Amino acid sequence: MTQSLSSGASSNAGAIAEVDGWSNALGRQIERHPRFFRWLGNVESAFARDTVGSLSIERPIYVSGLARSGSTILLELLARHPATATHRYRDFPLLHAPLAWNWFIDRAGSEPEQPRERAHRDRILVTRESPEAFEEVLWMAFFPGLHDGATSMVLDRQADNPAFDAFYADHIRKMLKLRGGRRYLSKANYNLTRLGYIQRLLPDACFVVPIRDPVWHIASLMKQHRILCSLSGGDDKVRDHLRRAGHFEFGPDRRAMNMGDGQVGEVERCWREGRDVEGWARSWASAYNLLASALDDPDLRKAILVVNYETLCREPAETVRTILTHCGLDDEGLADHAEATISPPGYYSPPFDDRELEIIKEHTDGVAGKFGYGSSA
Repeated sequence: MTQSLSSGASSNAGAIAEVDGWSNALGRQIERHPRFFRWLGNVESAFARDTVGSLSIERPIYVSGLARSGSTILLELLARHPATATHRYRDFPLLHAPLAWNWFIDRAGSEPEQPRERAHRDRILVTRESPEAFEEVLWMAFFPGLHDGATSMVLDRQADNPAFDAFYADHIRKMLKLRGGRRYLSKANYNLTRLGYIQRLLPDACFVVPIRDPVWHIASLMKQHRILCSLSGGDDKVRDHLRRAGHFEFGPDRRAMNMGDGQVGEVERCWREGRDVEGWARSWASAYNLLASALDDPDLRKAILVVNYETLCREPAETVRTILTHCGLDDEGLADHAEATISPPGYYSPPFDDRELEIIKEHTDGVAGKFGYGSSA
């Protein structure tokens, strides 16, 4: 049984997106009846209270930042640590009741699975047991307007949703029980807009936020957008899967992030008019300007480690040691593993002409300089 959007090799050197029909059907019901599945998750929590309710949520770890910034590399690395517990591809689509869903998956049976390159075509091989970013499913269930672009998606310490707060804490405890870990690990790109909210809920949370040179970052985002649009081939199942999993960064249902700074309309206008480079540049600046603002908060600044993608690729062992220290984790061989496996991407280069480079500089330089990039650094 395949619960993920993956890339399957074909004999003519192409790749097709696969979303199995059974998961698509269940995902459709979850999307149509959010209240029922929220209720189902609460019922599961009530039944599991004796075994799960006493588990403590200790210094959860959040990897967050724009897609294509290195967040998946960091997730896969930290998920190798025996203390961490995170979502896997197998957890989708029934994130609301992970104990019952995993019980079912374990007994449903499946054929042996070989690792396959994920649909992003970025050399990362995955199976059903690979870590993945699915937390957005829960946020969308309780904050249904997050991705409509009409209102700001930023949730600060003043945001209030008691039903979500209780559900989320129960969910984290269930993940700790399910995976046998003591430190919840989340990769969720959009959590960049919720650092204050998460810190209010979990005051000892650790945040790891990767950032990447805007020229290379925008090139990677545009490449992934083309790939996923091509893979969809007009297949609604691909669009539906991405929407239900909370992935709007690129692909056939790409949506601009409303950071509350008035830029969302400009980004959307650029994309509609075919000015993709400018749209992505504005989006990059909006996202990392929000991060810069978060770093002005003394409490958040202590909790946030900004990881330079280029430094990670150039000095993986040293960078990983810094991350582990920030998160309060021992090494467990992760620095050596990073040294052996992480390297700069060599499978594409920025395709921009001089005018496009000037556009990127115009819209990102001011923010990029705050993080050591750009001519204003």
